[in-house]
Amino acid sequence: DPRGLYVCETGGKRKSLQVHYRMCQNCIEVDAPTISGIVIADVVATLFLVLAVYCITGHDRGHTSRASDRQNLIANELYQ
Repeated sequence: DPRGLYVCETGGKRKSLQVHYRMCQNCIEVDAPTISGIVIADVVATLFLVLAVYCITGHDRGHTSRASDRQNLIANELYQ
C-alpha cells in the first residue's frame, strides 16, 4: 500500500509529499470484441431511432398546408 506521507531530509531541509493511492477493486476489463459490439449496437439503435422518427413524423410531400405564413397588418399609419 503506497499511501502515506513521505518525507525527504537533505542538508537540513525537509520536504514532505502526501500520496493518495486508490486501487480499483470492482473494475471490469473490456476487450476489443466487447467494445466493437457496443459500438455496433449503438449504431444500429441510432439508425432504428432515425427510421422511427422519420416514419412517425409523416413524410407526405404532396400535401401542402392551406395555412398562410403571412400576417394581416393593422391599417394604422402610425405603426407603418
